[in-house]
Amino acid sequence: MLTVDFDRLGIGPATTVIDVGCGAGRHAFEAYRRGADVVAFDRDETELRSVETILRAMADNGEAPAAASAKAVLGDALRLPYADGTFDCVIASEILEHIPHDDAAIAELVRVLKVGGTLAVSVPRWLPERVCWLLSDEYHANEGGHVRIYRASELRDKISGGAMGAMELTHTHHAHALHSPFWWLKCAVGVSNPDHPAVAAYHKLLVWDLMRRPRLTRLAESLLNPFVGKSVAMYFTKRHAIESEAAPGYSVASV
Repeated sequence: MLTVDFDRLGIGPATTVIDVGCGAGRHAFEAYRRGADVVAFDRDETELRSVETILRAMADNGEAPAAASAKAVLGDALRLPYADGTFDCVIASEILEHIPHDDAAIAELVRVLKVGGTLAVSVPRWLPERVCWLLSDEYHANEGGHVRIYRASELRDKISGGAMGAMELTHTHHAHALHSPFWWLKCAVGVSNPDHPAVAAYHKLLVWDLMRRPRLTRLAESLLNPFVGKSVAMYFTKRHAIESEAAPGYSVASV
């Protein structure tokens, strides 16, 4: 399930991509499949090992072009171990809401992006997220959980208003409208209660939709996304270089 629109990113052979906070690796896998040279970057070593295993399996099974490369790298989004202007594309999907010092993280995302490159960022949308917070403290008040709710205009201004005006917003869209009611339901019955009959039934529906991609649900979601899309995705172009110091050097392990 992709949140970022890859057709808009123009990722292909020889494109350099970093997926910051890659999680289970869904966006890294798609970039690799399209022939990019990919870094799947995260601070969760256990999850990264799973990502690395899948990347290797993709290579072994010919699911990515032979000329493409992919690796999993363990590290901190506040101190990316790469020089200024390293990547053609930087993806940060559903991570900024977890980071207390989000301005520092955004500065790093911008720093490692090449001039003319694309930054794709997504976060939970304000209204669906606000409903979740109202229904359940457990949803967000936990270690590594969500520390803020963004309004789209706030996130836009944080990115395009900083970095000496280097970033220009080029497109915005919403995604995953069918997932909003699922999370409202989970929050209402208890986030740690996945076996609740209603939650289990809705989860089966989402899995079926993901696997089958029927026209009816695709149409329904496209119509609902502007109103209750669970995520908002934004795309920025780096217009010019900025004066900055590279993040302090430190040891980062590939896994």
